[in-house]
Amino acid sequence: MTASPAHQATKGRDNVGERAARTLTTELARHAGPKSALVVGAAPGSAVLQAAIDTLLPGDSLVVTPASGTTSAALRAHVHQQGQWVDDRVRVAESVGESDAAQIVIVAEPLTGSAEDARATIDGLAKYLADGGVLSIAAPALPGLTGGAAAELDRQAALFGVGSDLVLANRPPVRVHRLRFSPAEAAAAERLAPAYRPSSVPLTRGMHIDSNGVAAAGIAFGLAALARRARPQSKLWLVPALAALPVAAFFRDPERDVPEDASAVVAASDGKVLSVERLADDRFGDSEFLRIAVFLSVLDVHVNRAPVAGKVVDYFVTDGGYAAAMKPAAEHNVAAYTVLDTPRGTVVVAQRTGLIARRIVQRAPVGALLARGERLGLIRFGSRTDVYLPADTADALVAPGDRVLGGASVIARWR
Repeated sequence: MTASPAHQATKGRDNVGERAARTLTTELARHAGPKSALVVGAAPGSAVLQAAIDTLLPGDSLVVTPASGTTSAALRAHVHQQGQWVDDRVRVAESVGESDAAQIVIVAEPLTGSAEDARATIDGLAKYLADGGVLSIAAPALPGLTGGAAAELDRQAALFGVGSDLVLANRPPVRVHRLRFSPAEAAAAERLAPAYRPSSVPLTRGMHIDSNGVAAAGIAFGLAALARRARPQSKLWLVPALAALPVAAFFRDPERDVPEDASAVVAASDGKVLSVERLADDRFGDSEFLRIAVFLSVLDVHVNRAPVAGKVVDYFVTDGGYAAAMKPAAEHNVAAYTVLDTPRGTVVVAQRTGLIARRIVQRAPVGALLARGERLGLIRFGSRTDVYLPADTADALVAPGDRVLGGASVIARWR
């Protein structure tokens, strides 16, 4: 059996759990299809293989190559056991060379080995990507486990990355990178569902906590434990312990039902509409924009979402102050701008800091395709988000004082 390129840079088989497998296959899962995919280095019972099979829709096709130590016959028997529906859509190949170009290529095993081996693996697999296709690949996130492969993946992500996620709930923890080596059309975003984000930790079926909240709550509990140990007779430890719950609650990340109406523009955040106005901003083009500004209090959900489907073509941060976000002076606060190319023109999401908010998190790199309502980042504590829409093609459906929910409330509609 001819070894696949992925085997050139791996040493043994690392465990990939359900959460990491779901992250590796997120590009496959979010694509409404029909789509073609290639899973490299899978074994019978592999969580990645099962996650890929679970995403299949009518019209999809999936090619699978066996992992080292696995025969194609064993893999073929496993696929056959899944039933006729799966058997009709999944083909087992002896090697990557037997596969046609695919829209999504997934490496089932985390990459280890030297940087040179990792580079050769990536270059080899890139040849099997269709135009605009995505390579999904992971490496162990703990130092000393990769022999240079992780550093090479980080370098590739800086050049070609359209998304990276750290999956701590895996043994060992892994970092998953999604790489795109040829540009994708902005219109392709309209065929995608929001991507799965492991940075959002599930509490219940409908409520998650962003990883920032988990970290903040962990720090608070850690401080409480230290205070209790240092001064066991004091009640001082209760201060950080009681603060942990509201801090975590601030980073809550509820699931939202995104409207299916293709003409709908959804809110980029929860909060109260501050203003709806037409203005010009030559940073984004010569045409006039319709800007809808929303204020987020410390009680609002602070996860930010894409108001429309589009391709991230620019991201920049402007310097400024930290005025209260509901005040006119907030216009000159520190702000991060995510610029989207869409079939209807340029759309911009501005994440503005406030009096308390001092940190903006943006998780959508240039080149990424965002579905409408997809999470793109968050702002810590009180803040403001602005959505800029082409004024000649969109009509506002909200007014100052209205309350909106990010990803769910329709704030404007395309003409």
